[in-house]
Amino acid sequence: MTVRRTIAAAMLAVAAAVVPAQQATATGSADLPFASATTVGLHNTYDPAAFSYLAQSLDTGTGMIELDAWTDTITHEWKVSHSNPLGNSNNCVTASSADQLYSGGTNKNLENCFDDIRVWLAAHPQAGPLVVKLELKAGFSANHGMGPAQLDSLIHAHLGSTVFRPADLLAKPGGGSYATLDDAARAGNWPSRGSLAGRVLVDVIPGTVEEQNPFDTLHTDVEYSRYLRDLAGAGRVGEAQVFPVVHGAAAGDPRAAYAETSIRPWFVVFDGDASAYLNGIDTGWYDTRHYLLVMTDAQNVAPAISATDPTTDQARSRTAQLAAAHASIVSSDWRHVPQVQNVVLPRG
Repeated sequence: MTVRRTIAAAMLAVAAAVVPAQQATATGSADLPFASATTVGLHNTYDPAAFSYLAQSLDTGTGMIELDAWTDTITHEWKVSHSNPLGNSNNCVTASSADQLYSGGTNKNLENCFDDIRVWLAAHPQAGPLVVKLELKAGFSANHGMGPAQLDSLIHAHLGSTVFRPADLLAKPGGGSYATLDDAARAGNWPSRGSLAGRVLVDVIPGTVEEQNPFDTLHTDVEYSRYLRDLAGAGRVGEAQVFPVVHGAAAGDPRAAYAETSIRPWFVVFDGDASAYLNGIDTGWYDTRHYLLVMTDAQNVAPAISATDPTTDQARSRTAQLAAAHASIVSSDWRHVPQVQNVVLPRG
């Protein structure tokens, strides 16, 4: 090979390496219904130790990012951090245009993180769909004006029409509406991935502090599902911006644990430890009903691989393994393996 050809080949290799990951998509994945695909997600993407700026996590092409939020009842601000309920520790900035996503001061409130997502998606309209997993670390504080309705207002104000809402899943293509999210999901009413390009689905899980607090008797999952049920009953389901999540892997129908039977049909998203799901749980149950299933800590499935730095082959193999096990999203901290973050596989 001549020197000129060698240089040309090297330049092509460099060019290929810098193509944004979100531009690479699996063949035919756009035609898959949203619930019939498996994608890869990132845990705690707001953490400055993971990415200097939140937009960098989106640049990987990931199918899910995660934000941890606290209700600051003193300032009435939604703070984003792992362990500080009264302050921000995150990589979100105050961006109003794409060129502002990678500069400026960080440690902003939740609405700024949503703004960053909206601005990034506007600059990458073919990206997504993106799941935004929101962990309310200590739960809602509705008695202090920071409940489900206020969260919905915040999301609507900062993510706007990019949000795929519960009402969108309920809407029948020919007109009319399904009675519950369970009815809509089991009917296979999820749109195709291609039709959801540039959009987000926000789901919310109970927080670790909330779940360990013996004095907290109303957890996020119950509180939001009641609110969603009541909105639907009042003909106002279009106001809801969030899908509540059943948190924790369990055999059978995990919704049976809710004594309040009327909230059960409002859960179609489930989230739990990947190793637990693969330990005798019939995960095909979720797939045949077209429920979304987030499998977390994918690295810990035996044989365990690195939580942050597996080889590309290891991460791809684990993703394929969990796709075959009916995961909708394979979640980990594989922040250093962007070539796996944009993988889209048929589920099951």
